[in-house]
Amino acid sequence: MKEYQLGGIQQIGIGVNNLEEAWDWYFRIFGMDCRIFEDETEAKLMLPYTGNKPQSRHAVLAINLQSGGGFEVWQYKGREPVGISEEIMIGDLGILICKMKVKNIDIAYSYLKRNNVNLIGDPIKDPSGDRTFFLKDPYGNIFQMVGAVDWFMDENKMGGGSYGAVIGVTDIEKSKVIYSDILGYDEVVYDCLGSFTDLASLPGGNNEFRRVLLKQSKPLSGSFSRVFGQSVIELVSSPGKPGKRIFRDRFWGDPGFIHLCFDIWGMDQLKRYCSGIGFPFVVDSKQSHEGNSFDMGEAAGHFAYIEDPDGILIEFVETHKLPVVKKLGWNLDLRKRNSYKPLPSWMLKALKFSRVKKP
Repeated sequence: MKEYQLGGIQQIGIGVNNLEEAWDWYFRIFGMDCRIFEDETEAKLMLPYTGNKPQSRHAVLAINLQSGGGFEVWQYKGREPVGISEEIMIGDLGILICKMKVKNIDIAYSYLKRNNVNLIGDPIKDPSGDRTFFLKDPYGNIFQMVGAVDWFMDENKMGGGSYGAVIGVTDIEKSKVIYSDILGYDEVVYDCLGSFTDLASLPGGNNEFRRVLLKQSKPLSGSFSRVFGQSVIELVSSPGKPGKRIFRDRFWGDPGFIHLCFDIWGMDQLKRYCSGIGFPFVVDSKQSHEGNSFDMGEAAGHFAYIEDPDGILIEFVETHKLPVVKKLGWNLDLRKRNSYKPLPSWMLKALKFSRVKKP
C-alpha cells in the first residue's frame, strides 16, 4: 500500500527567453494572474541538469483560480538560454504539449481567434470522440485545449490552467511504471495505433503513433485539489523510430516545457517507494537542506525530482508555507496540519488577493 498521496498537477515548468514578456502573454491569454511566488536567485540544486554549476534565474509560479495546474515560468539570467536547433515533432521524446482545460471548445476557439492567437487547425475530434484543438504560443510551445467540467471558481474566463500533458516516450509500457503506478494515472481512456487526423496539423503529426490516454481512477484529495482538479496524461510513441530528445545538448530551464510538477503529501514515503521500484530521486531539496524547507521567496517547501525512462523530469512539491494574503502577512503553514484533506474553499478563494494586475 502506498503511504504517500498526490493532490494533482501543481504546475508545468516553461523555460523562456524573456519572463516578463512570456508571463504577460500567459496572463492575457490563459488567465494566469494569481502569483503564488516570484523568486530571483541561484538554482543550486539542479546541478546535473544545469552544467554542473549553480545558475542564476528568475522564476514565477502563477495559477488561474478557475481551476487547473499553474505555470512556473523560468528564465536564465546569467547565461543566454539555448533554444532547440530543430523543430519539436510529434514522436520526439519529452513533454511535447501542455493540455489546457476550457469550459466550451467553440467559445474558447472564438475567443483565441479574436485575440490573434496562432491556432493550429480547427476544432476536431480526438480518438475518444471529444472535440479539441491546438495552438502555438509566440515562443513555439504547443497547447491543446480540452473541454472540462470540474471548476473551482467562476471568473468569467474561457478556461483554466493545465489539464495534463502529451509526453513523447520510447516505450509506453515501461513509462507506465511512472505515470500509471507512481503517479496513479491507472485508467486507460484509449490505446490506439495508427495515423490520427487530430495530430495531422502538428509538426510530424502525419506519422504512425501509438497513443495512450490515461486518467486517474480515484478522485484526488489534497490540500489544493479543489483548485488543481482532475487531469490526464497522454503518452505517445513512434514505434521502431523514436525521435530526438528535446533537451538533448541543452540545460533544464532552456526554452520549452521543462518538467511536470505534482503536489505531494508524504515525500519521505514517496522517496522510499520510488527507490524501491528503480526510480530514485535525482534531486532532493530536503537532503540538500538537512531536512529544512527550501525557501522559494514568498513560499517554502520540499521539492524533489525523478526521471522517467527517457530522462523526462517529474517534480514533486510538498508545500510547507504559502502566502495567502500578502498585504496582511497571512501565510499558511501547512506543517501544522496533520491531514492532507482539501483546504476549505473560502481559504483557497482568498488566494485571489495574490492576483496581479497587468497593463
